[in-house]
Amino acid sequence: MVKRGSGSGVGEGPNMQAFVKAERGPGGEIRTVPEPRPAEDEVRVALRASSICGTDVHIWEWNAWAESRIGRTPMIFGHELSGEVVEVGRRVTTLAVGDHVSAETHIADGTCYQCRNGKMHICANVQVLGVDRDGVFAEYSVLPAVNAWRNDPKLDPALAAIQEPLGNAVHALLPEDNIEDLAGRDVLVTGAGPIGLLAIAVARTLGARRVFATEVNPLRIALAKRMGADRVIDPRGEEGAAVKTILEETEGRGVDVVVEMSGHPSALTLGFEALTPGGRVSLLGLFDRPATLDVDASLIFKAARVHGIFGRRMFTTWFQVRGLLEKPEFRAKMGEIITHRVPIHDLPKAMELIESQQAAKVSLEPRW
Repeated sequence: MVKRGSGSGVGEGPNMQAFVKAERGPGGEIRTVPEPRPAEDEVRVALRASSICGTDVHIWEWNAWAESRIGRTPMIFGHELSGEVVEVGRRVTTLAVGDHVSAETHIADGTCYQCRNGKMHICANVQVLGVDRDGVFAEYSVLPAVNAWRNDPKLDPALAAIQEPLGNAVHALLPEDNIEDLAGRDVLVTGAGPIGLLAIAVARTLGARRVFATEVNPLRIALAKRMGADRVIDPRGEEGAAVKTILEETEGRGVDVVVEMSGHPSALTLGFEALTPGGRVSLLGLFDRPATLDVDASLIFKAARVHGIFGRRMFTTWFQVRGLLEKPEFRAKMGEIITHRVPIHDLPKAMELIESQQAAKVSLEPRW
């Protein structure tokens, strides 16, 4: 049963329902809290759909990362959003009431060295929705107008909400902004969680020659094949067997592109061992602890190009995502990744589905 509480603002103005990380520990609760009001450069958005990210799971479980990263409680969490603009700040000219939007969840200051050099996605003072400021598991949320990405109103809200993780997958596959760099290439995706599954679908859509994936969960193995993976390998077999299989199926060369999505140290080693000399690796999965790597053999002697992936390029990646979503077959694949649609009041059930590995991506419907 969901615990319900009340926020300190009850009775001080219009109120709403929100899922709140009430204290520094596992779980969360539905609270009645004051509706947020937009600043002059912000918009207020009514929730149409949200979805659960690995970050939300960390906050729900309250692991070591959450303990060290979350600055305050109580706090509304969640960040993957599809919604309708219901109010605009007085300086907002690019959006109007009634627009359907998704959220770029990294809020940049626009003034730091990175922002002024065209790298807003790695802003030195970034604030993340649902981490550094109140998030979107609520009837209403506010975000800077520049962070609100306008959608086709006919786009399924559940698909609109997962553009943010889809952007992570696109950025990981195209860190050098060269779509031709995937065409005809052999790609390895290590870890077929939601973003790994999206990466498989993107690689296949953008013309990869062969797509390999590593995964241990039966549900995700099946989904990886449906996303277009030519070969899904369980990496738990005999040591070196997965790399041997990949080398055999690439005429001994290895893969041109590796995207590491699992955050598992053994997957990191496997990816570099399977990489062809001169190939490139994108690292998106977060590791629980420091990982080791043979730098000489894996990087220097292979002349490997390595990219750390944080968020999406603002806003190049969003335009690339829009192009993909214009393809009906790609939208169909995205829909398959959403294995469950759950009322937001059943958030504990949704978290259980993810933790028990019964779900890939869970969409949350605004039913309180």
